[in-house]
Amino acid sequence: MNQFSHDEIRQAVRKRYKSIVLQSGAERSCCSGGEAAGSCAAPDEVSAKLGYSSEELASVPQGANLGLGCGNPQAIAALRPGETVLDLGSGGGFDCFLASRQVGSAGHVIGVDMTPEMVSQARRNALKGGFANTDFRLGEIEHLPVADGTVDAIISNCVINLSPDKPQVYREAYRVLKPGGRIAVSDVVASVPLPEEVKGDMDALSSCISGASTVDELEQILKDSGFSHISIEPKDESKAFIKDWEPCSNLEDYVLAAVIKAVK
Repeated sequence: MNQFSHDEIRQAVRKRYKSIVLQSGAERSCCSGGEAAGSCAAPDEVSAKLGYSSEELASVPQGANLGLGCGNPQAIAALRPGETVLDLGSGGGFDCFLASRQVGSAGHVIGVDMTPEMVSQARRNALKGGFANTDFRLGEIEHLPVADGTVDAIISNCVINLSPDKPQVYREAYRVLKPGGRIAVSDVVASVPLPEEVKGDMDALSSCISGASTVDELEQILKDSGFSHISIEPKDESKAFIKDWEPCSNLEDYVLAAVIKAVK
């Protein structure tokens, strides 16, 4: 993939997201350039551009929405009351809390994140908001702390593409899903091959950019993992907000946000 080891990439991602959650206000998009770069928009403003409604934004505890992501995965997952939902890379708990409302008290929402500070923040937010049907666990999405065949739906928001081992992520997703379970992910895909200087940039690797797979690569990964009914839909309109991730770099010429769905 590049000259960095898997562990070096994970450590860089963990460091980046630790710094985000420790910042007051955390006014940064997950995919905004280097550590010194920041989004000029507040988290709610960023999320509104990604498709979250004002009602959704107002329904979560303060500090849950960090302005991260490239879509609204729980809106595409068709969640139903009583289901068990897993969020890969749950951050401050934002998407988990929205999913919690959809599955109700009979349902269960599990958030997994590899950054201890993110897990602690999500747990505090769950207590503040009274989200008793949520459970936040520390772990890597390549090695999920979730039992086999126990999940109805998996969601994720601009996180899987941060993994240095995407086939393992999707194999794990397949393992924990029940037969007939589904995955509904918002993520970034490469629309053209990425330049070598981008693929070898650690800042780009830890900020949702240079780890992006092409649609064909991602489709093959999903097939090899056992999934069927695969749908990958790049969104041309995402160029409008991708331009803000790293101004003057023309990222929108290389990557697009996409809706990714598949069934076990």
